[in-house]
Amino acid sequence: MDKFAHTNQNIILVGPMGAGKTTVGKHIAQLLGKSFYDVDLELEKRTGVSVNLIFDIEKEAGFRLRETQMLRDLMAERNAVIVTGGGIVVTEENREILQSSDDLVVYLKTEVKHQLSRLKRDKKRPLLQGTGRRERLLNMARLRNPLYESVADLTVPSGRTNPRKMAGKVVNHVLAMMEGQEQ
Repeated sequence: MDKFAHTNQNIILVGPMGAGKTTVGKHIAQLLGKSFYDVDLELEKRTGVSVNLIFDIEKEAGFRLRETQMLRDLMAERNAVIVTGGGIVVTEENREILQSSDDLVVYLKTEVKHQLSRLKRDKKRPLLQGTGRRERLLNMARLRNPLYESVADLTVPSGRTNPRKMAGKVVNHVLAMMEGQEQ
């Protein structure tokens, strides 16, 4: 069966922090009339505490376990746009979940220079605390970019592109896939 046979399929956005996943995801959801979920925000709603606090108490390993369960729960929804955290791909189980799904996985690809610009005032992300942001982002990019590529069905560059235009590219891709299925 064609991976994109379902018109009510989910669209899952992956990519590094600062790629614009949340903003673009909201636009996609609005344009396609889909529900919108952010894995981190849903995790915070479920636990009643911030992602930062989960990291502080349970460390990254504990957070990743919770993240995997939330990914599974949200992917059980249909007709949704699901935005993942930048580190979702570091867990092999998450990569397997994404690769084996019928959902459209979209990689919003960005360069470290754009991340630095977008995240310069960000004080909330646990992996960006302290000095050496550029080096940490470069190291994460070296490790994670091939992993994003490995799970993605579609890659959309997110350099200086307007989030609405990026959302439009994804929507056009989805509509083209749907048209192809009707023939």
